[in-house]
Amino acid sequence: MNKFHGTGVAMITPFKSDGSVDHTALKTVIDHIIKGGAEYIVSLGTTGEAATLSSDEKKAVWDTTVAQVNGRVSLVAGIGGNNTSEVLNDLKKFDSKGFDAVLSVCPYYNKPTQEGIYQHYNAIADHSPLPVILYNVPGRTGVNMAAETTLRLAHDHKNIIAMKEASGNFEQFNKIIKDKPDDFLFISGDDPITLPLIAMGAAGVISVIGNAVPGIFSSMVRMCLNGKFIEAQPLHHSLTEFTSLCFVEGNPGGVKYAMKLLGICNDTMRLPLVNVSNGIENQIKAKLEQLNLL
Repeated sequence: MNKFHGTGVAMITPFKSDGSVDHTALKTVIDHIIKGGAEYIVSLGTTGEAATLSSDEKKAVWDTTVAQVNGRVSLVAGIGGNNTSEVLNDLKKFDSKGFDAVLSVCPYYNKPTQEGIYQHYNAIADHSPLPVILYNVPGRTGVNMAAETTLRLAHDHKNIIAMKEASGNFEQFNKIIKDKPDDFLFISGDDPITLPLIAMGAAGVISVIGNAVPGIFSSMVRMCLNGKFIEAQPLHHSLTEFTSLCFVEGNPGGVKYAMKLLGICNDTMRLPLVNVSNGIENQIKAKLEQLNLL
């Protein structure tokens, strides 16, 4: 369980200018994140544009990631969807060697009932070769996993070990943290509220901006986990505007542009996602300069 305390980074997938996966840049991204002090990496979550990758491309990304990480940090694979039987088939085909857990998003678009969500995750946990991290992000999925459903899953299934919560609902956060099993981890799914969530009992964060600024962000998270919230506040506040800019025109366009400026990788996106506008680019550049990163 200690593998998932601290900063996890929902890693981007770099593409070449022709739209193909850039495996050389992917290795650079991985080294940048690890050098910055992140405790673990999530491969092919939302930020990794997984929805636009073929099954062969996903396997190739995972193979490169496992080889490049080489056991230096923990690894989580994003495997989810709104067709339960297809997710189970994906888990069956998944080569779990080198990975430590699976992150699975709440089923989207179908708008299942809470009982449907419960049964969906029960099936995934029964079939997963690795521990399962739940992922609630109603802003993307169109359905909220209620606190009662999260707690039911946490208490009923030992293979469900954590929740990445990105609902923005503090009442829901409080209920989950208060009533969860002691060994069940609550993980922030929103960069800007990581500090207060750790104060409430979160084990850390799965971050987007950690792709670009892992050093600053992971330092802030470690301070918080050590109870040094006052010392962490300047780092938290230094990143608030940068974080907003990374999301204002969608994820991962903003953070990919920041990484381009930092010389880490290209900022090519796959449709239907597009690059951020010139105005946002200029503001991101200005913020990186303020952070003394350019």
